Amino acid sequence: MRIASREVNEWIDGFLFVANKPILDLLNTKPVLENGPTELLPDVRALERWLIASGMVASRTAKDTVRGWRQAPEAATFLGQLIAFRERLREAVVRMENGSSPTDAFLAEVTSLLLQYPRRTSLHKRDGKVIQETLFEPRQPADLWAPIIDATADLLAGAQSSRIRKCESCVLHFFDTSKKGSRRWCSMNICGNKLKVAAYQRRKRGDHATTK
Repeated sequence: MRIASREVNEWIDGFLFVANKPILDLLNTKPVLENGPTELLPDVRALERWLIASGMVASRTAKDTVRGWRQAPEAATFLGQLIAFRERLREAVVRMENGSSPTDAFLAEVTSLLLQYPRRTSLHKRDGKVIQETLFEPRQPADLWAPIIDATADLLAGAQSSRIRKCESCVLHFFDTSKKGSRRWCSMNICGNKLKVAAYQRRKRGDHATTK
């Protein structure tokens, strides 16, 4: 089923955010739109917008730094690497959705990136309490691996795999945070309502046929 909805809370700056985890939203940057499969990260400017919309780049300094890389060859190189990684991550997620686990090779890749680009934290006081906060001030495009690979590790090791799912009607993935764990669609607005309408119409046709 093609995605045509443009709900305010689901689309931010041209990107879908329905997965409850930013790293799964990264997978969803290649949805099926009106014209078919669509790459939402075609260039560095789009990547910049997605990083900010997703919250992976949050501070004013980091945003300004990333915006300064629009013409940088290193940023284009990073984007190419990220797109390739996204598809390997997709394979790992599909394996988890099918009840398996990521391959050893993919786990080794994630571990290597974690060691190269660790997340840094700081401690300070706020209202008399000690607060731990994540520090992220990238100095080069490759530093953008830090939040992405940290989120990947959290998904692989910290998320309940049975709640990682693919929408029953489209290509999008999501993490089910519902109380009953019964979420079936990427979004009620995008796919849920359409499936319910279709099911109603089938029942209606069936009832009509039995009354003849």
